[in-house]
Amino acid sequence: MSETPNGSPTGDLRDLLDLEMVEENTYRANYVFDEDWPLYGGQVAAQALLAAGLTVDSERPPHSLHGYFLRAGDASRPTLFKVDRDRDGRSFSARRVVAVQRGEVIFSASVSFAAAAEGLDLQAPELPAVTPPEDCLEWIAPRMFSLEVTIPPEDGVSAWPARFWSRFTTDIGDDVLLNAAALTYLSDVSADLHSFATDGFIPAASLDHAVWFHHPAHLQDWVFTDYTARAIAGNRGMYTGSLCDRSGRMVASVAQEALYRKLR
Repeated sequence: MSETPNGSPTGDLRDLLDLEMVEENTYRANYVFDEDWPLYGGQVAAQALLAAGLTVDSERPPHSLHGYFLRAGDASRPTLFKVDRDRDGRSFSARRVVAVQRGEVIFSASVSFAAAAEGLDLQAPELPAVTPPEDCLEWIAPRMFSLEVTIPPEDGVSAWPARFWSRFTTDIGDDVLLNAAALTYLSDVSADLHSFATDGFIPAASLDHAVWFHHPAHLQDWVFTDYTARAIAGNRGMYTGSLCDRSGRMVASVAQEALYRKLR
């Protein structure tokens, strides 16, 4: 992986999300690169979602992912994904996935898939009245491949924005599973864990992460992410949020909990 002059990685998202089938229910992510930090959580979550989805009928897109970050991963090593096919029912398919490096599980997830169904289609959060993405301020998302991010000028550019527009600059087509993986990759890029005055405590590591997919999204188009801090208890901080397309349709909801440590 190389970098542009502003420090953003020049790797391609399609290469990152390309999985090799090792044997039935086992896949390997072979795209590796050197970096100074542990493996980005959104990357391993997105690859786990893809591995699970490759064992499910394409007519059943993902509707939820619940993952746990168990150990620090290494971006310079391949990651093995092992999928358990828990159930294929009339409408839903359930999968469990573990991501393995050096013989140890670094991430585990439960992923559910559902056949399309007609019926209720309602939402509560609305797309806020914000500046269009083309008129916003650029933010270089650290460690992210093929991602363009802008922040409404009324918010101001912060180290970790809680509200931003984003889209992928590489061609990921219309495949529903691939776009869901791209959304999962995006969903961990920032947070709203800096709204609290934490008296020297900082978010040190992600603990768990959840994504609910409400509508298929096309991640080469602009989507707006809006996160809100909820609580810190037991040195665990939680935030929730939603992602909307430009029409205002909410395409996904996100929740994450992070561990806080005292800054030495």
